[in-house]
Amino acid sequence: YVSPNPMFLCGLTPEQMIDLGYRFYLKYVPEDEQSLLLDINRVGFAFHNQIPLEQRKDWYISYDFHILNDGHPILINHKLTSLALTSDGRIWLALCVVSASTHTTPGHIEMHNVGTPDYFAFNPVTRRWDKKAMPNLTEGEKSVLTLSIQGYTMSEIADRICLSPDTVKKYRQRIFEKLGVRNISEAIAAATNNKLL
Repeated sequence: YVSPNPMFLCGLTPEQMIDLGYRFYLKYVPEDEQSLLLDINRVGFAFHNQIPLEQRKDWYISYDFHILNDGHPILINHKLTSLALTSDGRIWLALCVVSASTHTTPGHIEMHNVGTPDYFAFNPVTRRWDKKAMPNLTEGEKSVLTLSIQGYTMSEIADRICLSPDTVKKYRQRIFEKLGVRNISEAIAAATNNKLL
């Protein structure tokens, strides 16, 4: 199945995308990033194969790369989760969620264990997976972010949680700093992609 979202299909129909399969990457990913995708494939499967068999479906890989939509590069994020494994633990069926990236450069290769704040980021220089932890949002920051997702303005959020608009603004700024993003749209994407809410 391929979603009909035109932003990520590079002018193709979902049926054309399915027909192209992996050839899509050869045609619509900049040449200098195709080697990045091959590297992600190698290191991702190597990491996946080290996870105990019974835990493999609890992990997902996330990474960023450009696609060329009508010749214009768009930085996207792939989040790939295994849904079904073969009897020897290889991925048989997976879900790939494509979204706009919250970063400004390709890479950002991360392996996440669902339900835990810890994750591993691949360092392409050292060729090692570095253990890291997701930022911890306070209850107030979560409330501001949740209401932002629901479409409320800063003044409406302030009214709903009985705070001043300046305090809501400070909460949002702390959220941006913790998540390493520039605006509320990127904060929402980062929080939902990383299951922080």
